[in-house]
Formats: sequence, C-alpha cells, structure tokens
Amino acid sequence: MTTHPHTGRPESAAAVDAYLAGLLAPADEALAAALADSEAAGLPGINVSATNGKLLHLIARVQGARRILEIGTLGGYSTIWLARALPADGTLITLEYSARHAEVARANIARAGLEKVVEVRVGAALDSLPRLAEESADFDLVFIDADKVNNPHYLEWALRMTHPGSVIVVDNVVRGGRVTNPDATEDDVVGTRAALQFLADHPRLDATAIQTVGSKGHDGFALAYVSS
Repeated sequence: MTTHPHTGRPESAAAVDAYLAGLLAPADEALAAALADSEAAGLPGINVSATNGKLLHLIARVQGARRILEIGTLGGYSTIWLARALPADGTLITLEYSARHAEVARANIARAGLEKVVEVRVGAALDSLPRLAEESADFDLVFIDADKVNNPHYLEWALRMTHPGSVIVVDNVVRGGRVTNPDATEDDVVGTRAALQFLADHPRLDATAIQTVGSKGHDGFALAYVSS
C-alpha cells in the first residue's frame, strides 16, 4: 500500500474517503467556504472530515434532535453539519476556547444562514459548562471534540445536561492507535483512555467505539446512549 508523500497516510484510504465524500457528502458553497476561510485564518486543519460531518448530521436527524451541544467549535464546519439537522425552532450551543476561532466560526455559520439557531460561547468549556447547566439545558445530542485531556470532565457535564434517550458522540478516541500503547503517557492519550473507561463503567451509558481511517488518518469515535 502506497502512502501520501506529505501526510504519510495510506493513499488508498484517502482516495476512498474522497470518493465517498464526493458521492455522499459533497461540499456546497457554505461548507467549502467554511474550510477555506478557516485555513486562510490560520486555524489548524483538525476539523472533522466531510463523511464524518455527514455522519453527525444523520445521527442528529435520526435522533430527532432539537437541542444540540457541541464542545469544540474550531471554524464551525462540524457545527454547520449538525445545525442543518435541526428543526426551524431548534438550538445548537457550541463552546469554543479561542476568541479568534469563534470569530471565524460565527462568520462561517452566518454565511450558512444558521446564525438564528446557533450560539457560539467563548471561553474554556469547563468554565462555560457549569453556567450552561444552571440554565437547565436539556440536550438531545452532545458532540465532544475539544482538548482530549478533559474529555472525562466533558462527559461528566454532558451527563448532567442530557436525558434518557440522548446521544453523546466523542471524537478522536483512537489517536492513531496510541490508546493501546502502554508506554504512551501523553495528555491526549491519558484523557482518551479515561474517557473510554468512563463510558465503559458508567451505569447510565451504553457505548461503543469505532475505528476510522481516511483523509484524517487512523482515528475513531465513540457513541454513547444515555439509558437512564
């Protein structure tokens, strides 16, 4: 199997990802502009892939989500995918640490015509979440895609703000396979392992995790159902 000369990723996986995205998750003007403007603004290229964005969109639709919480906005690309699944009176609250990232995201969200259903809140998520919980927020879907070391804490807050039947998605839980390496002690791996253990142990959650390979390399996501 050949690899890409710059990314080192398998060429076949990237090609298949592009093929599937072209067929099933083609970029429209708003999505393409969101990626282009995020890149132009110097944001890191760690947004979800097109196929993963479409998966989030479909999960939200299958869920019948009316209220969505996103932890980690970046440039708003995944936010757009999720918000497009909402009904006209739906709400998506997305939390972003960086004021600069939030500025770019708000422009991208407005271009997509979603500013009336999306609210971007700026600041450390662990500061924003307690305030959000005080508003008695009751979310049908939570998407966690922020600093991995805090994923266990994000899951704890997500449980406080969901209800039986809600769904929680945690992105990037494979870390290129490093989660299985006993010698890997980086913060992102430690946080990811703790999050997966949380999902495994918590009596209110029924969860699984799936490996993925494609334009974003070898990673994966966890999906949890709030059972009680």
